[in-house]
Amino acid sequence: MAALRTSTSRLLSSSLPTLRSSIAARSYATVEATPIKKLGEAMSATQPPVSEKQTSTIGEPSKSENAKTKTFHVYRWSPDRPTEKPKMQSYTLDLNKTGPMMLDALIRIKNEVDPTLTFRRSCREGICGSCAMNIDGVNTLACLCRIPTDTKHESRIYPLPHTYVVKDLVPDLTQFYKQYKSIKPYLQRSTKAEDGREYRQSPSDRKKLDGLYECILCACCSTSCPSYWWNSEQYLGPAVLLQSYRWLADSRDEHKGERKAMLDNNMSLYRCHTILNCSRTCPKGLNPGKAIAEIKKAMATA
Repeated sequence: MAALRTSTSRLLSSSLPTLRSSIAARSYATVEATPIKKLGEAMSATQPPVSEKQTSTIGEPSKSENAKTKTFHVYRWSPDRPTEKPKMQSYTLDLNKTGPMMLDALIRIKNEVDPTLTFRRSCREGICGSCAMNIDGVNTLACLCRIPTDTKHESRIYPLPHTYVVKDLVPDLTQFYKQYKSIKPYLQRSTKAEDGREYRQSPSDRKKLDGLYECILCACCSTSCPSYWWNSEQYLGPAVLLQSYRWLADSRDEHKGERKAMLDNNMSLYRCHTILNCSRTCPKGLNPGKAIAEIKKAMATA
């Protein structure tokens, strides 16, 4: 282990000049985040953003007498000002004029209060996974997360933790999608269907895919996993492993041996330590931890 730490530190020190130019332009997101000035800061990200107490509050554009005012503290960082620390910008909204979900609040802030706020969103139905972020300490979808009606409770909204930030609440998921591509997430067969038409399966085999195919790749589970935080270059993470098991469990797929062989190493699968943050945080109610356990069982009995 000592040798591993030594070799790792040598590798980081030798690659620092090369990496710094590409990394320095982005912030590194955790619930306690800091702008990247050195590679060491990117790895640890221990310093908090500028507190909301040190920034101004942008208020409701048109206040009414019976306003139900609530405060939202939103993580802000712009690549146009890479040397500035991230900050928590405060906004106040009248809940009587705002929809029930956190995404409604963010859309209203962008449309009526601060057009510079940046975030991803698309379907507003919990289907696309675009609006995944950390809200009040929990990774979830903004479109499925209700605004707490208690106005004394001030909500805090961050990007998905331990991801590089493109801008504000937009995480860089490049590595996440590269890992998803690596598992070949599509049906692989060497033989054609008997009737030359579709590949059929029994109702019982089809039922095995329930709880797997519904994954929308929002990355909430992977970015809540401590093992993925520290080994994201090699450990595939809960979301990708759940997708991998979706094809291992599919009776129509004929390349299960190749799929298992790809996972047969120390890092891709076995960095999972059953912490189960993934299963607790999944906004779709899926169980990535169970899928990973099923893969391990399949690898042990194959």
